[in-house]
Amino acid sequence: MYCVKCGVELADSEKRCPLCGTVAFHPEITRPEVDPPYPLPVHTAEEVNPTGLLFVITILFALPLVITLLCDWRINGGVTWSGYVAGALIVAYLVFVLPYWFKSPNPVIFVPVAFAGVGLYLLYINFATGGHWFLSFALPVTGGAMVICTALVTLTRYLSHGHLFVYGGTLIAAGGFMVLVEFLLNLTFRLHETFFWSFYPLAAGVLLGGMLIVIGSCKSLQESLHRKFFL
Repeated sequence: MYCVKCGVELADSEKRCPLCGTVAFHPEITRPEVDPPYPLPVHTAEEVNPTGLLFVITILFALPLVITLLCDWRINGGVTWSGYVAGALIVAYLVFVLPYWFKSPNPVIFVPVAFAGVGLYLLYINFATGGHWFLSFALPVTGGAMVICTALVTLTRYLSHGHLFVYGGTLIAAGGFMVLVEFLLNLTFRLHETFFWSFYPLAAGVLLGGMLIVIGSCKSLQESLHRKFFL
């Protein structure tokens, strides 16, 4: 018996061509139920342990951190520019790598941890540059963003219903947060005497958030959108 597609000679027990995968067929031959002439491939699923990969990633983060600190200390006799590099690497590690050391990382915990790392990094920059902007600008901005993001992930994680209300409220809160950011910019850095740009994201946040809240409160509207847009 031969393959009808590629012409390879097949054993009478073959069900598929081993070369091209075409189903073996011959109208005058009944294939006996015997073992195939070659062993079937056995696929075994192996559980990958991420600890080794995380260890390698940790070393890759630690390597430039140590090198920059040593170079700075050797050249300048202290920590000058290397502190910014080291702080950025530590913040990136907290955000992107640290949660994966845990089997089931809880974003309700790691989101505040990430914002705390960002806040400490900004505090270091403030002291290193002799600035005066941390308490009046960086701290309230970082804290406000942390509250909004933590509330979003907490409500989304632990509420089984009402996610449209959560997203709508988050958009409205984000729009109001932009007004706070511009106010703190004007207060700290004396940029303007009034608001210029923050009302645009506020208006967008209120309109989009209000739309989601209206959709969430109207069951018939939800069903209509689901039928038309598969939402």
